Amino acid sequence: MPTSDHTVLKAGNLKGALLMVLSMALFSLEDMAIKQAATHLPVGQILTIFGLIGTLVFALLTAQRRERVVHPVMAERVMVIRAGFEVLGRVFFTLSLALTALSTTSAILQATPLMVAAAAVVIFREPVSLTRWALIALGFLGVLLVIRPGLDGFSPLSILAILGMIGFAGRDLATRAASPVLSYAQLGVTGFAALILSGALLSLWDGYWIWPALKDLGFILMATAVGVAAYTALTMAMRMGELSVVTPFRYSRLLFAMILGALVFGERPDALELLGGAVIVGAGVLLMLTSQASRGRRNPR
Repeated sequence: MPTSDHTVLKAGNLKGALLMVLSMALFSLEDMAIKQAATHLPVGQILTIFGLIGTLVFALLTAQRRERVVHPVMAERVMVIRAGFEVLGRVFFTLSLALTALSTTSAILQATPLMVAAAAVVIFREPVSLTRWALIALGFLGVLLVIRPGLDGFSPLSILAILGMIGFAGRDLATRAASPVLSYAQLGVTGFAALILSGALLSLWDGYWIWPALKDLGFILMATAVGVAAYTALTMAMRMGELSVVTPFRYSRLLFAMILGALVFGERPDALELLGGAVIVGAGVLLMLTSQASRGRRNPR
């Protein structure tokens, strides 16, 4: 590779990594704001308002890009399935944020790529080596360390984060199978529209709404603003650098979540939870690196 191309690639990787870290920091702030609002407001109400504002923002971004806000592809079966998994993920992830520790929810969420890798074997017939299977198993062992079933620190509410993780994994798999014609702004419209549906379903369960105080409305607006910014930074990061370099920085979200959990909510993860989080992150990073190395051997330049 010529020196100039190598320099450009290196600069792109650095910018991509920084944007990925920024994106994860913003997503953690979004989670914190939603958790704060959930101390006073029903979760269904939060999701509905969050979804309405986010859908409007991404619809405006889509129109500004001269793209169709409602595209025929959005009605395809795979997109409907994607929306269903988005609803499942958002409902249970938000319930987990409201009812359990931010650090615990975020630690379990980090296992989503491991779930995607395992499911892709069945759905997309992707080849998986024994090493990758071992890393996937190690990652799920990390989840068990976080939730510790059968031990004193176990909370049945941990299942909420696991169901949320399954929903997000299904969404990511459906996104892989979806037509690539939709831009990030159009996918943002469909994602936040699913939040409205999620909120409506939870509101039927809650059976009530509360007139939000200015402080709570401010947290929802903050969550929307940083959520849109995080989504944009994530998209730019994935397009700017090499996936093998940029993607592992996704796991910085757990660090930010633990810092915010300690500073804002007074959370103190114990040794098992910290070990479980480290195992999940380590397994995920190694899985990505071995996946990229495997592709490199199959497709040499």
